[in-house]
Amino acid sequence: MIPSIHKRGSKTIGLIRYLFGPGTHEEHIDPHLVAAFDPLTPDPGRDLSATYEQLQRLLDQPVNALPKNRRPDKHVWHISVRASPEDPVLSDEDWAAIARRTVAATGIAPEGDEQACRWAAVRHADDHIHIIATLVRDDGRRPRLHNEARRAQTEARRIEADYGLRRIAPGDGTAAKRPTSVERHKAERRGQDRTSRELLRERVHRALSGAMSEVEFFDRLAAEGVRIKKRIAPSGDVLGYSVAMVGDRNADQEPIWFSGSKLAPDLSLPRIRNRFAGASDMPEPPAALERSGASAPVRARHFAAKATDWVLASMASDDDSAAAAQLIGVGEVLDALAQTSLGPTQAELREAARHFERATRSHIRAKNEEMYALRRAANQIVHSGLALGRGQDGAATALVLDVMFLAVITAARWHAARGHAQQAEAAQRAADRLRTAYQATAAGPLAAMRAYGQRLPASARSRHAATIRAVLPHLADRLDVEPGRDALTAVLDQAERAGHDTAALLTQAASSRELDSAESISEVLVWRLHHLGYITPPAPGPQRPRSSPATVPAPAAAVRLETPRPRRR
Repeated sequence: MIPSIHKRGSKTIGLIRYLFGPGTHEEHIDPHLVAAFDPLTPDPGRDLSATYEQLQRLLDQPVNALPKNRRPDKHVWHISVRASPEDPVLSDEDWAAIARRTVAATGIAPEGDEQACRWAAVRHADDHIHIIATLVRDDGRRPRLHNEARRAQTEARRIEADYGLRRIAPGDGTAAKRPTSVERHKAERRGQDRTSRELLRERVHRALSGAMSEVEFFDRLAAEGVRIKKRIAPSGDVLGYSVAMVGDRNADQEPIWFSGSKLAPDLSLPRIRNRFAGASDMPEPPAALERSGASAPVRARHFAAKATDWVLASMASDDDSAAAAQLIGVGEVLDALAQTSLGPTQAELREAARHFERATRSHIRAKNEEMYALRRAANQIVHSGLALGRGQDGAATALVLDVMFLAVITAARWHAARGHAQQAEAAQRAADRLRTAYQATAAGPLAAMRAYGQRLPASARSRHAATIRAVLPHLADRLDVEPGRDALTAVLDQAERAGHDTAALLTQAASSRELDSAESISEVLVWRLHHLGYITPPAPGPQRPRSSPATVPAPAAAVRLETPRPRRR
């Protein structure tokens, strides 16, 4: 049950005509009153003798009884209360009771108050009602409406419980403002899949991901194809900014502007500047990555995986301010990955980033310096260009998606433990999208590694099996039956050929985080080993592989592990 308070208006008759009219797309079906302040209130929807003007005069009577200089300029109050799509269709009697509870909770008409504001509830669809009220009580005083939106939400949670409806996660006041019905209808007319407000919020977040300075942020925002208007002080300093979609205009043919703070609480210019404050302190990628010879997209994704490992350690600590900052960084990395991926993976990543955006905001104050590593990683990803999704690009993308999935799941649990229901739900939705993106991205590299592992000589397979059993005796039986076992054998073989001590490398990979909860232990170890092969120097004097060179491809580069390719017959 979602109550939405709309902007206050000055013309009661205009809102009445809309509520009882056909709607902008003929979507209003059988408009009629379900409840009102007085049971004898005329219903223009069902009573042929009743008119809109009669209802307007009745609602406006306390307003018109005041001297003109005491009448409020915006005296029309409007709230819609909408059921969730999966909820059963409620009767008029149910909606009438919900309307009375809503006006009582918000302060429009407290229960038992005979001098309260006048109101009427209109139903013109199965799943929602609209309540119109005038903001002068019968005794001439104004209603007390402090925090009426929050009180409406609280009452909605009680209504859900009483009627057995879908339970909506309670908010904490940090969510971005929902689009209005007018904005939604306009988006439909313009052929947009979302409203201008939502599209602009997404584009501002994309421009912000990994930006090192205000100049870079505005340059990237302009490249997103949106209109930008800066608010300039007499000194020449920029005080704020607004954005508009190209072609989105009001009735006067003027652009419809949204300030950053109207898009989301964390997108005001002062909040954005806080992210830039430590740009000079951001860590650089490990030197081993720079020496690896890998492409820029591959290096950027390995650095992001390393930075996300730091996040997981931080989330396990008791420093909530550090964790809150890391969540902002995770959001920036998701935005960066969504910008630089191709095909179906990009669509899933954009949806993941859009959902996770809600999980980045809470009332916990963030320590900005804690997000610097992730912001550097996002910057590296954006500036490294597109990842092609195959070969080393595909393996590196699968690697970072694997660790990002774990980070987002950890974020969902972190929020849930602190009672942040909306954020926890948003993080879980992002995780679902990330899982799909990972599966699509990892399928090719894992298939190549499995094929490589299956073609190894029996002596090599036995040697690597003995290493696995020696390092992970408690997991060896489970690993033996996993489909990814051959891929794990392959990456161990590549590590050996690159000169690594495979037992030491496998020990390091297994000890970085717990493994028992993994859906596929072998896949987790494959990506951890793949990552360690990039950032860990091999032992002096590379070991000579003990398998036949006629059977196994040529050795990999000295530092990095290759994505194995099956040998051609």
